[in-house]
Amino acid sequence: MSLNKSATLSGWGKYPTVESNVLRATQLQDVPNAILQNSSPALIASGLRRSYGDSALAETTLQTEKLNQFIQFDETTGVVECAAGVSLADVLNTFVPKGWFLPVTPGTQFVTVGGAIASDVHGKNHHLDGCFSQHLISLTLCVASGEPLTCSLTEHRELFLATCGGMGLTGVILAARFKLIPIESAFIEETTWKTDNLAETLEQFETHQNATYSVAWIDGLTKGKQLGRSLLMLGEHSEKKYVSYNLKTAEPSQRNVPFNMPSALLNSVTVKAFNTLYYHKTRQKQSQRQVHYAPYFYPLDSIQNWNRLYGKKGFTQYQFVLPKEAGLEGLTEILTKIVDSKRSSFLAVLKVFGAQNANYLSFPIEGYTLAIDFKIDSTLFAFLDQLDEIVLHYGGRLYLAKDARMSERTFKLSYPQWQQFQQIRAQYGADKCFNSMQSKRLGL
Repeated sequence: MSLNKSATLSGWGKYPTVESNVLRATQLQDVPNAILQNSSPALIASGLRRSYGDSALAETTLQTEKLNQFIQFDETTGVVECAAGVSLADVLNTFVPKGWFLPVTPGTQFVTVGGAIASDVHGKNHHLDGCFSQHLISLTLCVASGEPLTCSLTEHRELFLATCGGMGLTGVILAARFKLIPIESAFIEETTWKTDNLAETLEQFETHQNATYSVAWIDGLTKGKQLGRSLLMLGEHSEKKYVSYNLKTAEPSQRNVPFNMPSALLNSVTVKAFNTLYYHKTRQKQSQRQVHYAPYFYPLDSIQNWNRLYGKKGFTQYQFVLPKEAGLEGLTEILTKIVDSKRSSFLAVLKVFGAQNANYLSFPIEGYTLAIDFKIDSTLFAFLDQLDEIVLHYGGRLYLAKDARMSERTFKLSYPQWQQFQQIRAQYGADKCFNSMQSKRLGL
């Protein structure tokens, strides 16, 4: 284990930054040693640093991305066991050629399995298949005493429910066992529906509720009758007979943003031009194509360091969920407020969520979730505070893995099981050991 004192760290949004003592675990035994030797009450584990805000920032950061070994794999059942530092890209590159795919994946493959569990990530199939944790068989967690505990729905159940979605605040995830899904091809049969407004977009989500994957890109700058016009992209895994080369993994990206772009380049004029071109690239009401899984699930992974597009000050992704019954009214109110503010974003993604799971801090509830990027300026956070009030009014909440500025009040009003979560933390001594900038800000 190596120590690099006073490194400047940030999340993927490049805001905020913190000076942190960085411990780098290279073998599993380094983790309990780091926990027991650490004198700071603010230690947090971190993988590939793709959480957007400050959930993986602390006075002491334990980097676990080198704990990236596969432990075992059952070729008949698809059950894989691996160390927590294995990335989703590692899983895909290893098992797609064997005919297996992730049961749930977020919008980037460059997150670790440990990070996927801690954030309880969701994907384009949540309405049918839930979060990543719902495909976990078990996980191994190193708690504050340095002891590794096996957790599942039947063993240390409460600790399991607190760890999945618990943002690393219960301990350090060492390893996990989860089940992959069989595929015949690395390709996706994609159907795109072009909608005229938000109401039609939500109607199409309902019409195609049995599609395995669904996601909509929303034009965040149109108003009036065109408010919420979208491209809704449905997906199904291709069958082997339809493709000539079936189980090909993604090629490494050759495109790169080499430096922080001038923030002024992203403005209402440039983004409106991009959005107009992107929306009209699909000319027909319905279109179909066959596409590799990488551009379907991970379009932004094709550009290295794309977060530099937002400039030196960085950006925050505002992702919230509203209950289904409040979807049209609430989304209309929020989108109208965003459009009227003239805050520009070329990335606005809408998905539909299925039923809520039992994890204390897992984000999804049944309804609609919108994620939209905003470059940071001096007035942004006051504006987002206004959006928070609308989200709370409709019974929604914000995603902790994307959050960089939510208030303690907003968090505690929207995550009603936070007290049970804290009780589990206290029971295992985690509250005196595992804390992040985010947990302190949120009163945890």
